[in-house]
Amino acid sequence: MKITAIRPIFAQGERRTLVFIKVETDQPGLVGWGEATVEGKPRAVAGCVQDMEPMILGFSPLEVEHCWQVLYRSGFWRQGVIGLSALSGIDQALWDIKGKEAGKPIYELLGGKVRDRVRMYTHFGGDTPDAMAESALSKAAKGWDAVKTVPIPITNILDGPRLLDEAEAGLKATREAVGSDVDILLDMHGRVTPQMAIRYAHRFEPYYPFFMEEPVQAENPAAMAQVARATNIPIATGERLFTRWGFREILETGAASLLQPDACHAGGISEVRRIAALAEVYYAGLAPHNPYGPISTAACVHVDFTTPNFVIQEMVDPDDMPLSMTEFVVEPMKVVDGHILPPEKPGLGVEVDEAACARHAPDFGSEAMRNSYQSYLARHRDGGIADS
Repeated sequence: MKITAIRPIFAQGERRTLVFIKVETDQPGLVGWGEATVEGKPRAVAGCVQDMEPMILGFSPLEVEHCWQVLYRSGFWRQGVIGLSALSGIDQALWDIKGKEAGKPIYELLGGKVRDRVRMYTHFGGDTPDAMAESALSKAAKGWDAVKTVPIPITNILDGPRLLDEAEAGLKATREAVGSDVDILLDMHGRVTPQMAIRYAHRFEPYYPFFMEEPVQAENPAAMAQVARATNIPIATGERLFTRWGFREILETGAASLLQPDACHAGGISEVRRIAALAEVYYAGLAPHNPYGPISTAACVHVDFTTPNFVIQEMVDPDDMPLSMTEFVVEPMKVVDGHILPPEKPGLGVEVDEAACARHAPDFGSEAMRNSYQSYLARHRDGGIADS
């Protein structure tokens, strides 16, 4: 069997342009699907997929590791987020083919499952404490027992008590509303400095957050380690890190005890598995980042089922973004009482609906699309550019 084509396919979801990867083979009807969605860079990653295609055309799609090594190591430059996202989507698709050819779900090929179900979490919001509490309660009513929010606004290098008071009030109201049976996860989005992250953490500690994600940017592990040492809230990070090499210093410095590699960015199923194994040496857990589409979710879930140190899996609530999570695939994975049960179909177990993608193809030349890129821009109160 040989790889005959690799194609990126766009689909315009509610909040972002999804990029699916289709790997075709010379075996009739046998194709693999992956996802390589990157916020604000769909055409860039699609172009990289097209550049990578000739590198493994004619290779066996069953030699997943060989293809990974060729795509990662060939050429002088190591890959950044664009190249690794392209590689990640291709890697997922190759595993999908390998599972379909074997007639087994991917997790069976990765050593078999080590758990009976995978715990999931989703997101809640709200601009006021009451709205946050109501949003979290609505998720709990649907069976989610873990929910995540961004509890803080854009924050300056140093800021006064008003923002701290407001952030604490939101978390306090949420905890009082959902009680102790629902875990509350906090995403700081890398918005703050170590000194402000520590101040926020001290306010949040009484409400027992499950973890605090990206209190500072992960590009400086020593700064994140400073926060980790100053709070008893577990620190999570990794959505903006790539490959096992990107996570090494995080573990060595004790910057985080929960790693969040993204199967669409960090190197695909193959590399997230290796990152998880590296984390296990440091007694760190795995909680893959996944705010994207249903192919990304499926790829993460297969890794989760086979990873001893897996903790919890992020996903978008299909009720919040039905177009992105259900329209573009045939029979997406279902969440039952906040968990996903072992997939039974071969490969990923999820197929992209190309006709649906075509119906919702993005218009990159439209004013709405151009304006959407501005949504990633954040500013401080004085007009300065902020981390979003």
